[in-house]
Amino acid sequence: MKLSRAQTKKMQEVEQLIALERRLTDDERLFVFEHYQEGASSNNAALGAFFTPWGLARDFAVEVPERCNTIVDLCAGIGSLAYWCENRARQVVCVEQCAEYVRVGRKLVPDATWIHADVFGDWFKDFDGFDVAISNPPFGNRVKAHGFEGRYTGSTFEYKVIELASRIADTGVFIVPQSSAPFVYSGSRRYDVRESDDCRRFMEQTGILLEPNCGIDTAMYREQWHGVAPTCEIVVCDFEQFEQTSPLAQTRAESIAVPTTQLDLFAAAA
Repeated sequence: MKLSRAQTKKMQEVEQLIALERRLTDDERLFVFEHYQEGASSNNAALGAFFTPWGLARDFAVEVPERCNTIVDLCAGIGSLAYWCENRARQVVCVEQCAEYVRVGRKLVPDATWIHADVFGDWFKDFDGFDVAISNPPFGNRVKAHGFEGRYTGSTFEYKVIELASRIADTGVFIVPQSSAPFVYSGSRRYDVRESDDCRRFMEQTGILLEPNCGIDTAMYREQWHGVAPTCEIVVCDFEQFEQTSPLAQTRAESIAVPTTQLDLFAAAA
């Protein structure tokens, strides 16, 4: 991504702030969130990485419950969502596969636990689950979800992230393209139910309901993304309302040595 002269100057200021040995002030952190160009040193188009405008991230946090024990930010980027949610939980965990983004994120959200990993890896084995999962995941089907295993059989990446979240968290809040939500609100005169075939298939296959937020119109931030101008929606999910098999539970079960005779009994009972 080729930067303009003004963008290059801002990125130089950003790098100077990131290089400081001290903790950044809130104003400094917001400056980095606003002016860091995700495509300056990484192929963000291939990664599907387009960072949440900080104003949208601030509004997004309204949907995250207060006084949580744990929040996990999946595909965290440099931590825009985590920054605005960090005071709502005792622990915030950020998972990001791009090392450059993790480097910057650790400076911007230093109190979070940063994990450099693919979200579909086995990083979650070190945790006992999360109260809330949040994410602005890559959109569409161009980004490959290596290692994903789930009920959803389509190719839309954001749905795969949401299904993963359903297995490790109690609730979730996500930014998705408007076409991936079962409703239209942002940039529209009124709320309207509108489901694509892929959205309907995702909800039918997984049992996960993508529900509307409290009334956040994301269209007001449409021109504040870097390099794109998507119309999005914020969807909320209550993962405790349906039954499923958690990979965390599976991991714990596999780590316990059980005699063969007991395994036979469990299989018969199932």
